[in-house]
Amino acid sequence: MERISILTIILVTVVLSFCLNKDIFAQPNLERISISERSDGKGFVIRNHLTATPDSFKITQPSSDLIQFMIYSDKLDAADFIKPDLPAAIRNIEYQKNDAGFGFDIFLEAGNYFRSSAYHDRNAKHILIGLERATKEVVDQITANSDFIYWYDYHQDSFAFDFRFSADDDAFIQMRNNNGFNVIVLDPGHGGHDPGAVNRSLGIREKDIALAVALKVGDYINEHMPDVKVVYTRKDDRFVELARRGKIASEANGDLFISIHVNSARSPQAHGAEIYFLGLARTASALEVMKRENSVIDLENGGGPMQLSEEELLIFELANAGNLAISERIAMMMEDQFRNRAQRRSRGVKQAGFMVLWNLPMPALLIELGFLTNTNEARYMASDYGQTILASAIFRAIRDFKQEYDRSSRQTNNRASND
Repeated sequence: MERISILTIILVTVVLSFCLNKDIFAQPNLERISISERSDGKGFVIRNHLTATPDSFKITQPSSDLIQFMIYSDKLDAADFIKPDLPAAIRNIEYQKNDAGFGFDIFLEAGNYFRSSAYHDRNAKHILIGLERATKEVVDQITANSDFIYWYDYHQDSFAFDFRFSADDDAFIQMRNNNGFNVIVLDPGHGGHDPGAVNRSLGIREKDIALAVALKVGDYINEHMPDVKVVYTRKDDRFVELARRGKIASEANGDLFISIHVNSARSPQAHGAEIYFLGLARTASALEVMKRENSVIDLENGGGPMQLSEEELLIFELANAGNLAISERIAMMMEDQFRNRAQRRSRGVKQAGFMVLWNLPMPALLIELGFLTNTNEARYMASDYGQTILASAIFRAIRDFKQEYDRSSRQTNNRASND
């Protein structure tokens, strides 16, 4: 009788314990995220409204304009949560879901500095993120010791971009008659004794970023587009003359030439990506970028200042209308990837007379990934995280155009077989 009483007590205790702690076994759902200003006006509180306690969470601040937050729970349901209204200090929030759980990147507007923290609310279900205003010096100390959260393998994720072209397009027909879209030439700008733009305080050089991003783009193409050949104008830290870069592309019978660079400006506030194809520089900023990139000729043997004349560019535009049309289309697709996927500011698609693009018998682009003269952007571009995002954006645009091109080719072939 006494043994039965003891067993009964143990059973009742277990049942009560289970009932009191049922949240431990419940699937956590994210119902909504809200943002409110602190009562003292010195920052904001971001509340994650959860139905149960997650396994764990993490917050990190890898740059002054980026705060990353992760909830670790492979059972977390975050499919239909309500997104918050953003205060002026927060430029954007990009939400991420992977096999480990759910999280987001908080992108801050320039000039807003916050020290971040994450903690449980009193009910242990909601997780709060505290953003407390701080000085730039304090935030710089935090970011110097913070790592990026790698959300996922960026080139594994699929992204559908609806950019449809007609199978009757003259430029497409011309490309189909010239062996298709099978060879991509990647041109990392500068190299060797030509560092390109330099952020001396951070020790970051344009030539290093351009090479790292180009190699990542090539790796993505080799892995996910095995029918496409990748050709590099350089794969290490060496100087290659502009004319030689064009010759490499021509000898490879390239179908697309992409020259990768990093920008600089007088103002440290300038930021964002720019994508160029050959033509007349129609803005003062495009003309300034063109002159800087063309100045590499000064470093070549027998070099000297050289710019393409307006007449030369007009003749080129008339003679290469098909390639320029395709260049512009791919540039627009790439701009969309930079703006919407990579969450980088786009400064637009532009034209300028770059010598490296001159006389190339194929569609050709020059990409300025961002500004080394902007400290935050320089750190981003120099990080493996930033280079992965940027390379992914370039790769996705190439892939999406290839898919549209192949679809156009199939439509034309089907039409021909039916006639």
